[in-house]
Amino acid sequence: MPEKVIIMGAAGRDFHNFNVYFKDNHRYNVIAFTAAQIPDIESRLYPPELAGTFYPGGIPIYPEERLADLIRKHKIDLVAFSYSDVPHIEVMHKASIAMAEGADFILIGATYTMLKSSKTVIAVCAVRTGCGKSQTTRKVCEIIRKAGKNVVVIRHPMPYGDLSSQAVQRFSTPEDFNIHQCTIEEREEYEPLVEQNIVVYAGIDYGRILKAAEKEADILIWDGGNNDTPFYYPDVHIVMFDPHRAGHELLYYPGETNLRMTDIAVINKVDTAASEKIELVRNNIEKYAPKADIVLAESPVVVSQPEQIRGKRVLVVEDGPTLTHGEMSFGAGTVAAKVFEASEIIDPRLFSVGTIKETYRRYPHIGSVLPAMGYSKNQIHDLETTINNTVCDLVLFATPIHLPRILSINKPTIRVRYDYKDHGMPVLEKILLNRIRNLI
Repeated sequence: MPEKVIIMGAAGRDFHNFNVYFKDNHRYNVIAFTAAQIPDIESRLYPPELAGTFYPGGIPIYPEERLADLIRKHKIDLVAFSYSDVPHIEVMHKASIAMAEGADFILIGATYTMLKSSKTVIAVCAVRTGCGKSQTTRKVCEIIRKAGKNVVVIRHPMPYGDLSSQAVQRFSTPEDFNIHQCTIEEREEYEPLVEQNIVVYAGIDYGRILKAAEKEADILIWDGGNNDTPFYYPDVHIVMFDPHRAGHELLYYPGETNLRMTDIAVINKVDTAASEKIELVRNNIEKYAPKADIVLAESPVVVSQPEQIRGKRVLVVEDGPTLTHGEMSFGAGTVAAKVFEASEIIDPRLFSVGTIKETYRRYPHIGSVLPAMGYSKNQIHDLETTINNTVCDLVLFATPIHLPRILSINKPTIRVRYDYKDHGMPVLEKILLNRIRNLI
């Protein structure tokens, strides 16, 4: 009899692990997925057209809170943990729940679910959410194009909508975001790349995605999500580190795996971090990834009209995932407000409504900035309402996309973004080109 399996996930790695490891495998019978981290992704169905011949009715997705009950009800043999940016101790708490109910608990090896490409693959990953992958991916694309090669980016999955229509998604124009009904979180990752005329792929079936992307590219860039490991074998594995959270590279799953696998370790934000924190991160890299090249980088803020900030009472809207499961309490908007001398950062919690108010309840560390949460139409409406309710002079939108394009805001706005900047020698371009010289 096949082993009965539950896959614990967050609408991304879990689906990939199913497709590569469990699908069409006579050894396993996947009874259910559980969902965590992302609002409103449970109570769905992994559709039959993606699940394969063994699952003509599809596979149900339940809230993770039901894990113990599901194990008992279905006499589950195996629980596969398949999502990212989780403290090591929390992973073992999940394991303890499964084992106490009589199920085995596994973490699938990082390379076991990596697909092999016929093209050179450069992966940009991290040890935590919010380390600076996005601007680094853009920088890597710039370096590769400057070298005369065509590049396509494949983004870590964010299938938060209709799964049956999200197997393979291609983004090359702003209209594609509407066609695929992208959430704010999806647009934040895709839009800055499309603005650079870079084709982006994402979705659920990363085998089919790979075949499509290979037809368009000389070199593929894997743009990682959270602190997850790549879905494709990387020829060069770039990993981002954040000295503001020094030591976290050893404390979170699977960020430590990325640390140990890295070819190029980029210690970011060194212009704003304490020197002892930078050295702690450097020492950990040298100890656990002694063959890695180490690059120091900054994340300077780019502001469209910095002179407008001085003396103003500002509402700061920061990237949602960086604040929530990334556990940061500030981002580019907070930095810009301080650097350009805003008179006050207004606390939006008093003005928050609905799902935004609930986000503050779940993540009390966020404090007096507003997370740009937009996983559903209701959440986007609550975000818009919270912004318009807040009494301030100016809104600083420090998200990768320009939110006023999709929100109706009743007050002046300014866009703030992070960029990538090398900090001294060696520079990323030289290190990267040395690594791939024999591959291109």
